[in-house]
Amino acid sequence: MTVARALKNRFISAGLLTRLVRLVCLGVPAFGLSLSVAAADKAPNIVLILADDLGFTDLESYGSEIKTPSISALAEQGISFTNYHTGANCSPSRSMLLTGVDSHRTGVPNIPEMLPPEQSKYSHYAGTLGHNVVTVATLLQDAGYHTYLAGKWHLGQTPDLLPSRRGFERTVALGDSGADNWEQKPYMAVYDKANWYADGQEYQLPEDFYSSRFLVDKTIEFIDSNQGDGQPFFAYVPFQAVHIPVQAPQEFIDRYMGVYDGGWQALREQRLVRAIELGIVPADSTMITMASTQDWDSLSPERQAYEAKRMAVYGAMVEAMDHHIGRLVEHLKAIDEYDNTLFIFTSDNGAEVSGLAEQNSFLNRLGLRTQGYSTDYESLGLRGSFNSISPSFASAAASPLAYYKFYVGEGGMRVPMIIAGAGIASKKQMTDAFAFVTDITPTILALSGVDKPGVRYGGRPVEPIIGRNLLPLIEGETEAVYGPNDAVGFELAGHAVLFMGDYKIVFNRGAQGDSQWRLFNIRKDPGETTDLSTENPVQFQLMLDHYEKYVVDNNVLPIPEGYDHTTQVVLNGLKNRLSGGILIALLLVLLLLPFIIFYRTRRQ
Repeated sequence: MTVARALKNRFISAGLLTRLVRLVCLGVPAFGLSLSVAAADKAPNIVLILADDLGFTDLESYGSEIKTPSISALAEQGISFTNYHTGANCSPSRSMLLTGVDSHRTGVPNIPEMLPPEQSKYSHYAGTLGHNVVTVATLLQDAGYHTYLAGKWHLGQTPDLLPSRRGFERTVALGDSGADNWEQKPYMAVYDKANWYADGQEYQLPEDFYSSRFLVDKTIEFIDSNQGDGQPFFAYVPFQAVHIPVQAPQEFIDRYMGVYDGGWQALREQRLVRAIELGIVPADSTMITMASTQDWDSLSPERQAYEAKRMAVYGAMVEAMDHHIGRLVEHLKAIDEYDNTLFIFTSDNGAEVSGLAEQNSFLNRLGLRTQGYSTDYESLGLRGSFNSISPSFASAAASPLAYYKFYVGEGGMRVPMIIAGAGIASKKQMTDAFAFVTDITPTILALSGVDKPGVRYGGRPVEPIIGRNLLPLIEGETEAVYGPNDAVGFELAGHAVLFMGDYKIVFNRGAQGDSQWRLFNIRKDPGETTDLSTENPVQFQLMLDHYEKYVVDNNVLPIPEGYDHTTQVVLNGLKNRLSGGILIALLLVLLLLPFIIFYRTRRQ
């Protein structure tokens, strides 16, 4: 980093100041150094906010009807990425987000609940964050930052894998893939309890718990605990919203009653129009209709009302999250830290599709009743209620993109990202430059003036960061940080994708995929409507070759024949909960039978 580049950012850490002094001693011109050093006496605070399963157009500033004024205010004060991609499932994305390393090298190529035994026997397929990577929290903590986490972790639950041992000074963390938002209760029968931890110890949630409110309360508590000591902080806030079960306070639900009465097809079209108006997607963008999308008009009036309320609760949960983000922002203003705080907001993957098309069916109600859940219309979203959005509304949440979570179509991987606040000169800007989840850690390090780790860190060898620093793009020094020949690959449970310049090759398998490689220009055609593999065979073959290299370089394992991720969740859950003899085994099978029916029905 040159002196001229460093002096453009008035928020410089002590480590960067030391390097500047060394440069001056070596005779590098340091024009204006005294003025810049005077202004650079404090490194920026960093707040990394991660939504869970948020669709591409679920934010107001990305084309949604959902009111998200707090996040929109951040967009006004920074830069919005419209071609940012993450992993297609939560834990792989989180491992890459926090390390800048590919998921197959972090040890988290898939969530542990979905790993088949043929893969999980290998160390790099453990489904937990390996000790061969160093987190951005560790790097910032070692550079003098306070580091806090309040929210979903899902990267390991043994003592050495909890966030309190991975660089976070204060934590309250959910170890599972998800949980109830109103009480300490598992949302799936594969868990015997909802596993929460605080500072490395098992934790009991308060009686008045609601996830979004609680997580912001704890973040504020952590920040205030060291307020005034002169050290910057890094706060990671991975919300439960809007992961299943989709739940929200009644006052937020009321605001969306009637909003979705027109159905999912109308909503998908409305969001496309709005996204075009905002410049989120090109003006000539088109979209496909997913095979999983039902015909709204074929539903009875009663079923339409029920489906509309399912989505109303979803909208309410997004707005409730935004409301509590607003509380955090206002608190930072009140303690005079807002102007020195950098905000990054994004999602771990695209919209969740695992909700049943008919949530209130007899079999589903029977299965959920064994877990103490109701699907009654009157109480949808409230305490004791289980709710999700259907695959049809999931497609609307991802509009105008194809596919959703678990799949590597754009709807599963392209999500909103906003960077705003301290050190970000861009205001109300937008970029369609390609960016990937591994870019977050190197960007945070660049903005805080903290060095990347070498080949060893903390006395052990570590994987190198492969992500790119987005700061030159943010500062307007370049139009892209990836060139037309830079390849970025990703694989999840046999779904495969590689990005190169404006192009993407994609292979979707399973119930919604066709198990065929396709080529798309995702800059011009984000909806993936026109396969270019025949029209542009040279580019297609070049990218296939690059993907094969990615497989070899990252030791990507083949998926077992007949693998289905929903079935594997049930099988792994049975295996984890079986112990102590045939009688207990039979009782557990009976307990989980409705759950098995639930998952098998969902596949249909």
